[in-house]
Amino acid sequence: MVDVTPEEFEELVADALDEVPPDLLDLLDNVVFLVEDEAPADDPDLLGLYEGIPQTERDAGWGLANLPDTIRLFRGPLTRMCEDREDLREEVVITVVHEIAHHFGIDEQALHDLGWG
Repeated sequence: MVDVTPEEFEELVADALDEVPPDLLDLLDNVVFLVEDEAPADDPDLLGLYEGIPQTERDAGWGLANLPDTIRLFRGPLTRMCEDREDLREEVVITVVHEIAHHFGIDEQALHDLGWG
């Protein structure tokens, strides 16, 4: 387990977002990133969660009037699974990329096949 403050964890998330290529970030459409202490009770080991309508499923009527999609990162499960700060940094990057991929309509199987699962 890695002991980091909520502020330090949010810095790790910001750093992870900085590692995402700017061209890819520019393609994100109406997405908000949130950090929460714990995952939902029904899946306590969940590291991240994408909630929204993937771009591949949006129709012509979808627009900015819709609520933003949400990518949640769960500090508790991430810090508990990692042995040190570098391991945590890498896992946060993987989780951010994983959840962004869901926004673009990439499913779990494809992510596993690509080594991001």
